[in-house]
Amino acid sequence: MIQYILECIIFQLVFLIIYDLWLKKETFFQWNRFYLIGTYALSLVLPWMKIEALATQVPERYVVVPQFLTALDGVPVEAALPEDTTFHLTWQEGILFGGMLLAVLLFVYKVYQIHGLRKGGAVRYFKDYTRIIVADSHLAFSFFRSIFLGDRIGPEAYPRIIQHELVHIKQGHTWDLMFFELMRVVGWFNPLVYVYQRRISELHEFIADAQVAKIHKREQYQFLLSQVFQTRHISFINPFFKSSLIKKRIVMLQKTKSKRIFQLKYLLLVPFVIGMLCYTSCEQERGSIDTELLELSVADVQNLSEEEEKTLLVNLYSLSEKETDWSFLLKDANTHITFGKAVEGSFISGPNGELISAKMVISSKVLDENFSLFDRQAQKLSEFIDGDTVPFGVIDEVPIFPGCENESDQRACFQQMIQQHISKNFRYPLEAQKQGIQGRVSVLFVIAKDGNIQGLKARGPHKLLEDEVIRIISRLPKMTPGKGDGKVVNVPFSIPVTFKLDNAGFNTVGEIKEYEKIRARQLAEMSEDLKMAFENSVPFAEVSQVPVFPGCEEAGDGRACFAEKMRSHIMKHFNYPQEAQEQGIQGRVSIMFLISSEGQITNIAKRGPDPLLENEAVRIISKLPTMKPGKNANGEVVNVPFSIPISFRLKS
Repeated sequence: MIQYILECIIFQLVFLIIYDLWLKKETFFQWNRFYLIGTYALSLVLPWMKIEALATQVPERYVVVPQFLTALDGVPVEAALPEDTTFHLTWQEGILFGGMLLAVLLFVYKVYQIHGLRKGGAVRYFKDYTRIIVADSHLAFSFFRSIFLGDRIGPEAYPRIIQHELVHIKQGHTWDLMFFELMRVVGWFNPLVYVYQRRISELHEFIADAQVAKIHKREQYQFLLSQVFQTRHISFINPFFKSSLIKKRIVMLQKTKSKRIFQLKYLLLVPFVIGMLCYTSCEQERGSIDTELLELSVADVQNLSEEEEKTLLVNLYSLSEKETDWSFLLKDANTHITFGKAVEGSFISGPNGELISAKMVISSKVLDENFSLFDRQAQKLSEFIDGDTVPFGVIDEVPIFPGCENESDQRACFQQMIQQHISKNFRYPLEAQKQGIQGRVSVLFVIAKDGNIQGLKARGPHKLLEDEVIRIISRLPKMTPGKGDGKVVNVPFSIPVTFKLDNAGFNTVGEIKEYEKIRARQLAEMSEDLKMAFENSVPFAEVSQVPVFPGCEEAGDGRACFAEKMRSHIMKHFNYPQEAQEQGIQGRVSIMFLISSEGQITNIAKRGPDPLLENEAVRIISKLPTMKPGKNANGEVVNVPFSIPISFRLKS
């Protein structure tokens, strides 16, 4: 909003400079009237105008599948108090609306002044106007169809003045002034609206003088010189007697009529308007909120700090909801990652597995340097695979992922489907979580001439993570093979997958240990039967078939559906304890429970900053419905423990 206001003021300043330097002294009064009203209205519209033909586009060098930010098995839910429905104003809003209120009161006072003059004067109605004679006054002005005249002027001067004021009435000059009066209420802080109103008021007098002077030119300006002037300071009336204007009016009456060729001066407006359109069209997309970042510079895009990751995610979540095109740049010294509006049905993976509607373009010096490395790896793979091998980045026809057959951009669709496949099948190994193992796994594989995945190789910080990536990639479906020079070839493809435990407010290694402590304490307090149930359970991250939450029976991804239903359940039943609010108690409650082999919720354990929050978390979880139990690799129903943190935050 602030940027919009500044742009409007700048555009108005440019238009006024053009008017004062080149147009103000010309006698094209009606043209100037249209110019002043038109350019002010245009300045309000221009900041919103965007011509696509003038918009700049940045070419994309590489389009690759993004790395995946991953979380633990429990989906973290951050619950907060409902939005306060009471009316609040920031100090900036207070100043804005306070100024508008004062401007409205001033406007009402001016109308009250005119009403008082009409009520106390002698009113007489004529065909084209209403005349009001004001006692003991030299007033002379018009307001809509009313002409106010002071009785001290002298009746002999009335016809000349009325003739002048009738021009204002017939041409609707009061409407012009009322328009700017409204702009003064809305934009009271804008000094240029007052300048515009003064300019249009002067112009009205020049127009009326010119009309009357066609018949009585010399008598008219000498008559003006001989008057004793008096007026009321009311910004939306046309005063006949205004001493500061008399000299300008007489000079303009004596001025020779401008030559028609000088009307070409108005063409000066064209290049300026085109320049303004170029500026507004080439701007970056403005966000829905003033604090929104459109660029984030970091030390290393592969190793974001918690604060950097929070900033990135907050902006991506906000931007992904926009219907118009948007762009967000994440960069370091070597790599630029540009996030943008996704094509329909495509996503990138968020930190806890949920999908964010966005696409991702990576331009990297590191990628340039590593292409030769990829080629060498591909060459080694080709020793074990029959046929020619052509890298994915240069192949004529990329392999077609199932579902991409009718897409116009097969390369982009392939990358998006790979991304969705990894997000859908990803599981963070529980043992890696317990040991705090994280890092980046680079995986290389070949889409062979028969469309199958071959030559899978992975390299990362630990075998647990490497095995997980190999498991994910090995589940890729059979594809239509790629082609080079018109013949089917083997196509190597490389992708990095990043495993991170400490992601912007999500589960951490410390929390896993906390869950282990809760579980150990709970096991110590359990009966032998319950101990046996927990000890024989299969962790949620490792169970072959996760418990089925009601409503997820037909879901393609049972894990993702379970997580989403769990989140919805917590938000639906969440109720911040009133006593905790009053005492200012907030924090995170760690919850662990067992989904038994009968699908029941049992053995709820909790750990939080206060019993008030712990009890609320237990109340929410105890309301979970009966589920279809999870199954192990042999198809047997099993107990499945699940852990989740619930955050209680008091809004400032």
